[in-house]
Amino acid sequence: MSSGSQPSSSSQYPVLCASFNQDNSGFAISTRDGFKIYDSNTGRLCYERAVGAFIVVEMLYSSSLLAIVGGGEQPSLSPRRLCLFNTTTGTALRELNFLTSVLAVRLNKKRLVVVLQKKTYIYDSNTLTILDAIDTVPNVKGLCAFSASLDGCFLALPSSTTKGSVLVYNVMELHSHCEIDAHHSPLAAIAVSFNGMYIATASEQGTIIRVHLVSEATKSYSFRRGTYPSTIFSLSFGPSTQLPDILVALSSSGSIHVFSLVLAINQRGRRSNSFLGSLLPDSVNDAFDPAHHRVLHNAVPAGVKSNVVVRKVDKIADTGLSEAVACRATLSVITFNGHFLEYTVNINTQNESKWSLESEFNLLAVVSGEEQHFQLV
Repeated sequence: MSSGSQPSSSSQYPVLCASFNQDNSGFAISTRDGFKIYDSNTGRLCYERAVGAFIVVEMLYSSSLLAIVGGGEQPSLSPRRLCLFNTTTGTALRELNFLTSVLAVRLNKKRLVVVLQKKTYIYDSNTLTILDAIDTVPNVKGLCAFSASLDGCFLALPSSTTKGSVLVYNVMELHSHCEIDAHHSPLAAIAVSFNGMYIATASEQGTIIRVHLVSEATKSYSFRRGTYPSTIFSLSFGPSTQLPDILVALSSSGSIHVFSLVLAINQRGRRSNSFLGSLLPDSVNDAFDPAHHRVLHNAVPAGVKSNVVVRKVDKIADTGLSEAVACRATLSVITFNGHFLEYTVNINTQNESKWSLESEFNLLAVVSGEEQHFQLV
């Protein structure tokens, strides 16, 4: 799960927070009126509760359990109180109170993670027993990333306010795994692959996206997003139990960037067998290779905070070439001005890509229970 679902502190957006669930089959948004839960496949509004503003709404897969934190605009919705809420009964199951505001929440079937500005708490999801408390550097944005898989369950947090260092914490075994020096500038976005094997990072400069192999605590691949600085609002790996096929980034310029991890690995393998390749650092080569990078400009309005996830990646055999495989990725985007968009990008065996906007609808106009007749644009 990526770091792209922190609450928005700006009142210019009607959406205060937005997040996809662990398998991207559903998503939640909050407005000043309340929160809503949607089905990612159909756009159907599955649940809504109009009781005021929330700055955190996190789902546990497609279950009836939500982790919610109020926006503080009324006494009953304190930003220092985390409520575990049952959508079936419409009641609070448990509440956890803190001394400072809750900035982010992550959960899976075994662990609940609560991020405050200077401390992060780890709980047992079933008993709510506190398992650990991690002292952190000031994390005013609540930046974090979490892998939902129980086999490789890692939490990534900023470990410096002056450079882009990442603390990687093993949430199941309850110990610090490693620290990665990813960038010279402070972090702006983090994502962890579903299996917990890879971490992607972007700094406040936003020109280079880096992917790190968690087991070796080393920099694996570097991808150049662009030459000029841009804020990375969101990072997302493709769903996979092994190496994700792609990594996607959404920037403040309104562009979506797709980076091919498999292509990078294959090229690195070929280059390492050459004399010149053995002399050049991998990061130098990977960062400037455009073959790994595809971009869709004007995917969302420039400057509008947005979250992107890779919903699925389909591989399609090319009948002309027995071993060649084409790739089709489905990307879902939530904009904080209240729109849901679904894009597909097709990448053929000649490494050519084609983008298509499959659907778009206004999240703020959805009526409960109705499936969306997606507006093709």
